[in-house]
Amino acid sequence: MISTIFFYLFSAILLSSACMVVAARNPVHSVLFLILCFLNAAALFVMAGAEFLAMVLVIVYVGAVAVLFLFVVMMLDVDFIALREGFQRYMPLGLIVGLILMAEVGLTVGGFEFAGVGHGDRATLMPPGSTDASALGNLIYTHYAYVFELSGLLLLIAMIGAIVLTLTERTPARRQDISRQHARSVPGTLTMVKAELGAGVTLPEPCEREIV
Repeated sequence: MISTIFFYLFSAILLSSACMVVAARNPVHSVLFLILCFLNAAALFVMAGAEFLAMVLVIVYVGAVAVLFLFVVMMLDVDFIALREGFQRYMPLGLIVGLILMAEVGLTVGGFEFAGVGHGDRATLMPPGSTDASALGNLIYTHYAYVFELSGLLLLIAMIGAIVLTLTERTPARRQDISRQHARSVPGTLTMVKAELGAGVTLPEPCEREIV
C-alpha cells in the first residue's frame, strides 16, 4: 500500500513538472522543472528495481546535462519573446506530432502487454543474487566491451572536433628571452648622440591662470 502511494505521488509530480517544463514562461524555471522531472523519474526507477538507471539519471542528467542547460540559458542572451512569436502558427502541427507520439507509445505498451512479457520474466534474465548494476556491468564489459570502447572513442573524436571548431587563433604573448637579452651588444642596442646645448628642449607656453 505504501509503495503504491509513493508510486502515484512520484508519477503525479513527474507529469505535472513535465507540463510545467513546456508551459513555464521563464526558461530558467523550465530547466528547474526539468531537474524535478529527472529526480522523480529516478525515484520511480528505484521503486522498479533499476538502481543503476536511477543512479545514471541523477549523476548524468541532473548533475551534468541539466546544469549545462541552465548555464547556457542563463549565459546566452537569447530573445525568447521572438522565439515564441510563431508558437500559435505551429501549434496545430505540434499537436498532431504529439498525438502521433502518444499513439506510438500506447501501441508499444499494449504490444508488450499482449506479448506476455512482464516484470517477472525480465527479472529471470539476471543471474541469481546479482544486482542491477553488476548485471549491466558484466554485460557491457564482457559481451559488448569493444562496442563500449568504440562509443568512447567516438565521444572523444566529437570532443576534439568541438574544441577544434571553437578554437580561435590569438597573437602569441610576448615573453622574456634571457639568452637573447644577454647576447645583445651595446652598439646594437644603444646609440650615443651628441646633442648641442639647448637643442630639442621645448619650453611650455605661458598660460593665464583664472582667479576664482
